[in-house]
Amino acid sequence: MSVTKESKESSALDLNGARTAMSGRFSDVLAAAKNGEEWAWEAIYREFSGPVTGYLVSRGAADAEGLTGEVLLNVARGIHGFDGDSKKFRSWIFVITHRCLIDDRRMRARRPISAELSEAYGGDVEDEAIDRLARDDLERLFEGLTVRQRDVLSLRIIGGLSLRDTAEVLDMQVGAVKVMQHRAIATLRDRLMREDVTL
Repeated sequence: MSVTKESKESSALDLNGARTAMSGRFSDVLAAAKNGEEWAWEAIYREFSGPVTGYLVSRGAADAEGLTGEVLLNVARGIHGFDGDSKKFRSWIFVITHRCLIDDRRMRARRPISAELSEAYGGDVEDEAIDRLARDDLERLFEGLTVRQRDVLSLRIIGGLSLRDTAEVLDMQVGAVKVMQHRAIATLRDRLMREDVTL
């Protein structure tokens, strides 16, 4: 069984978002999504739902999956105004994701505690336990980092954004993102060395 060059290229992944599974056919996917084609929205969902949910979990979102749905709904609402390549599209989605996270935190801060408690005891207990374990692991890993350092690492590692795209999402200079990333990694390395774990 041979693998064609085209199939290799279409499945290429790059942590910096330069090549993604749909980047070779991005213009077709974008045009079809703007026309409401279901297959195009499925491709967008497959490409971005995991990284968006991962970013939201890493940033402590109370309902990361629900918020991912809201992000993708906002993408659908705004897609007709989008113009750019696959790399810009990825950055645009994470700008939307970051803004949804901030809005969700503000909304939850204004909600009464009783509403939060009733949500906590509803739903699938097993799924909630798994989500809580994943969140706890990420929170433990990010202990000692500033909020901005957590944002930078989450966007760079989980979101797969470049330094420039991360800077755009966070409204920072590229140099500041580099410094933030360097300090965050140094902090993690020092802590893991103290815990006798290699990075």
